[in-house]
Amino acid sequence: MDAVFAVLRVILSLAVVVGLLWMVQRRLTKGSKSVRNAKLVRVVTRQGIAQKASVVVIDVEGHRFLLGVTEHSVTVLNTTELPAEVTVSEPVSAPGSAAAFGTALATAKKTALPTGMPSFDPRTGQPRVSALDGSLLSLNTWKRAASAVRSGLK
Repeated sequence: MDAVFAVLRVILSLAVVVGLLWMVQRRLTKGSKSVRNAKLVRVVTRQGIAQKASVVVIDVEGHRFLLGVTEHSVTVLNTTELPAEVTVSEPVSAPGSAAAFGTALATAKKTALPTGMPSFDPRTGQPRVSALDGSLLSLNTWKRAASAVRSGLK
């Protein structure tokens, strides 16, 4: 009977200690939530350029950094002041970044052809019929593959 009371006393003591630790932890972290939510480093964009290498654009305390990141190192490629008109919710690409290159390429594609001109498939040189043309989901792709197999068997 004494063993049962000893076990119950140990369990009760352990529960009290765990409860006190939990209350202290809640009280200490309650004031630091606002500090935890304020991010010091904001990743604007990340672009993979190889299997274990990428280019990252980050904002830190009013500066924008273009970083080359590999498996073993991080290299600063470019540093600029953060433009005043940049808002936190709207990522803007730094000059020389991968995102700036993609934006410039998209703009060039839009202005390269007059409106109404069809885009061409770079593999076949044929005008694209639909947005799916050239993908596995397109019926035309399967027809071209079947005709290529048939012509190869003759």
